Amino acid sequence: MTTSGQLGFTKLLVTDLEASSTFYQTVFGLKESSRIHSAIGERTIDEILFEPQSTGGATFVLLKFEDVAKPSSDEVIVGFMTSDLAGVLARSVEAGGAVVQPADARPEHGVNVAFVADNEGHLIEVVELLSRPDLVT
Repeated sequence: MTTSGQLGFTKLLVTDLEASSTFYQTVFGLKESSRIHSAIGERTIDEILFEPQSTGGATFVLLKFEDVAKPSSDEVIVGFMTSDLAGVLARSVEAGGAVVQPADARPEHGVNVAFVADNEGHLIEVVELLSRPDLVT
């Protein structure tokens, strides 16, 4: 079977690369892997790439177009899985973000889910798997 592609990365457009990098490292424990200064067409960009958080996982990238003063913060919702939802919510606020929707148990989906905004207002969905005693053998 031939595949036509695999999700390899997500790029989030930001205004302040350094502040955003600090937020994502502080809240989600991301590790910076490299920085790129390049162009897309005639537009100069700067990027910070983070290591995938699992083998074969996608790379998260922060991107700043030099010619954009403030990108929209509601075009993408980034999703993170965690085993420490309460900690993520607390670290989000401490790192300059905000809790948009507190944790909400959704047993029909097997998760607790919350939404936070990063330091620039980008919406992040944070999901914690519920323990499933019915699955323990």
